[in-house]
Parts: sequence; structure tokens; C-alpha cells
Amino acid sequence: MKDISGLEEILKIKFNNQDYLLTALTHRSYINEHPDFALGHNERLEFLGDAVLEVVVTEYLYKNYENPEGDLTNWRASLVNAIMLSKLAVEIGLDDYLLLSRGEAKDKDSKARQYILANAIEALIGAMYLDQGLDGVREFVTEWLLVKLPYIIEHKLYMDPKSRFQEAVQDKLGITPTYKVHSESGPDHAKVFRVGVYIGDEMVAEGEGMSKQEAQVQAADKALKVKGW
Repeated sequence: MKDISGLEEILKIKFNNQDYLLTALTHRSYINEHPDFALGHNERLEFLGDAVLEVVVTEYLYKNYENPEGDLTNWRASLVNAIMLSKLAVEIGLDDYLLLSRGEAKDKDSKARQYILANAIEALIGAMYLDQGLDGVREFVTEWLLVKLPYIIEHKLYMDPKSRFQEAVQDKLGITPTYKVHSESGPDHAKVFRVGVYIGDEMVAEGEGMSKQEAQVQAADKALKVKGW
């Protein structure tokens, strides 16, 4: 069994009931390989943590910003989405403490792992809520997540890459970028699209995805970096 005291040190939290923390770190795949494991997997805690996280972030935004509902909704979404939460999991080093099946443990770079990490953060928050109460969750979310909000707002990261790139191009050049499908490959149930994003006749970047939309978003994200926007 992994020693989870190191994670408690990172979180600056000493759990009264370590079973909550251990359950939050336990993926369903681990239970499948270890049916005699004394605790369950983390999906119920994930369900709880998702709701608690949304309450804490919503309360903070409501109390600290006078902006209209639309802005607050977009900012909240930028803080609690799977990409942000999986990055937070990496920042904390949560991957080192997860209990996974041997197969899942090897698959470190997939999109599936990103969701496992994001879900584990939600489960962790659920465990904190049960063990430390809402104040404990507020401290964690404030220190690790809400500190990122000013940067998100300043750089308009609450907007998706396609919207940000379009706004930048229209602002700087007065035109709208376009997207062209360069190729489609793979069987119908697992197609891969390659899409280029253009400013006029100039191809700025190319993206790839399981749908045209996903490929466009990746292309726009790369284009923002290429242009330094």
C-alpha cells in the first residue's frame, strides 16, 4: 500500500479519517484487480466533490466580482473543467499516489489519464469535505485553484482557443480566420481529422482530432502560440 502521508504534507492537511483520502485515490480499475481491497473506488466521492467544488468556486466569484452572470459562468467553467483539474493534479503530484490497475498505471499520456486525474481531484475534494468540512475545502481551492483566476481573466483563457484566435485576428487584422480539412484517416468509428487554420492564404497551424471541431480547436490553440497571442 502506498504511503499517503507525503500527499498530506503537500496538501497541508492531516486527515482525521485516512480512509476518505485513500478511497479518493482509488480508481475503479484497481478494485477490479484487487477485489479484496477493504475500501471502494472513488466515483461516489467524485460525485460529491464535483458539487462541493462548484459551490466553493461559485460563492467566491459571487462575493468577489460584480460581473454579470455570463462572465461568472465562463470563469467558473475555466476553473473546474477537466483540463484545469488534471493540470492541478499534476501540480500536486497526485499521479504518484493513485491506486490504478497495472494497465492504467502504464498509460500515462492518454486523454483517459487526464480524466482520471481530473476525477481524482474531485474525489479528493469530496474526501476533504467529509473530513475537514467546507472551510477545509475553501482553503485548498483558494490556495491551489482560485489563485489562477486573475491570469485566466487577463489572458482570456476562459474563452475556447477558436474564439480567442478569431478575436485576436479580427482585432489585429480585421479579418476572420478560416479552417480547412487537410485529411481524414482511420475507420468510421475512429476517424482522425487534420485541419489547418488560415489567415487569408497563410496557413498558421495544423491540428488533429477525433472530430473536425476537436482538430479546429487544437489548430487554433497552436496558432495562438505561433503568433504569440
